[in-house]
Amino acid sequence: MHTQVAIIGAGPAGLLLAEILHHHGVHSVVLERQPRAHVLGRIRAGVLEQTTVDVLRAHGLAGRLDREGHPHDGMKIVWAGRSSYFIDVHQHQGKRFVAYGQTQIQEDLFAAADRRGAQVLHGVEDVQLQDIDGATPRVVFRHEGQPRQLACDFIAGCDGFHGVSRRAMPPQVLQEFEKVYPFGWLGVLSQTPPLPDITYANHPRGFALASMRNPMLSRYYVQVTLDARLEDWPDERFWDELKARFPPDMAEAIVTGPSIESSIAPLRSYVAEPMRHGRLFLAGDAAHIVPPTGAKGLNLAVSDVHYLGRALGAFYREGSSGLIDSYSATALRRVWHAVRTSWYLTNLLHRFPGASAFDQRAQEYELDYISASPAAQRALAEQYAGLDL
Repeated sequence: MHTQVAIIGAGPAGLLLAEILHHHGVHSVVLERQPRAHVLGRIRAGVLEQTTVDVLRAHGLAGRLDREGHPHDGMKIVWAGRSSYFIDVHQHQGKRFVAYGQTQIQEDLFAAADRRGAQVLHGVEDVQLQDIDGATPRVVFRHEGQPRQLACDFIAGCDGFHGVSRRAMPPQVLQEFEKVYPFGWLGVLSQTPPLPDITYANHPRGFALASMRNPMLSRYYVQVTLDARLEDWPDERFWDELKARFPPDMAEAIVTGPSIESSIAPLRSYVAEPMRHGRLFLAGDAAHIVPPTGAKGLNLAVSDVHYLGRALGAFYREGSSGLIDSYSATALRRVWHAVRTSWYLTNLLHRFPGASAFDQRAQEYELDYISASPAAQRALAEQYAGLDL
């Protein structure tokens, strides 16, 4: 087999990159380890920045999003079970967010790939990236029990944090930055109407978040210890704990119901530098992980493949390698902005084990300062909205 760009991973980053390349007249083949049903079954992010929506619209992928997505103007912060204020991103930055689940984006991308007859191979095993420093890299793998080889000009590693792409980078080249947080998030998805605003809560019992996917699909989270187990959190306990972390009026407005999905995820910040070596590029979770506090993970994947698609399009259209050479630096500028924002919000809104009375009081007064300062709210709105592409 031969293609111009081999894409490892058929998640949102990989399939969106394939669509962007197609719009540039560049051929690609997507290799995915899991079956399509498994990829579609992943319950992940659902808050899209304005830039993400703009990228999807620019490539004809936002028809359903525009019909079913739920726009919102910012986020609400509540703390100590009493005080609250709204960070109005639209007022301060002129941008809106859209609540639209990653599952729906994945469905839209598969539908677009099917319409144009894209080459997406599922059930790919034993993937190896070879000659990434040379002019003709190859991907060697097994598919349907048979050994296969895909020759290409470039390889895009969109295969997530545990994928093979980043591990193919020479260890003397790769620099890794990581921070592991001493707690996790227990998340529950329920077919219930959400609160009107995405709401972050800092409470003595721990952090909580009320988010949304659509007008009848809510996503809620509570901070839990690293040794928490799902079997110890039946629905009744979860709803009681969630409501205890919100002010009484908000708690009363939370509509409870049976969970249709629940999971516990540890929190970490991680960045791999550089995001390009030779003919191999990293994008999305293959290159970086952010705590979900800032709702940045999926949005960063979209900006990565926007930059990469633009760079590869210019290479094939004009023979220019300038954007390819600057891809890593360009993408990392936005990555570190998002990593810093997520780190800041995580520190601002969570209760850390072992925090001193001084630490706790300083955190509370930081929240109080933001509530009273329009300048601080503008700065937070700018960070939360994300950098322009």
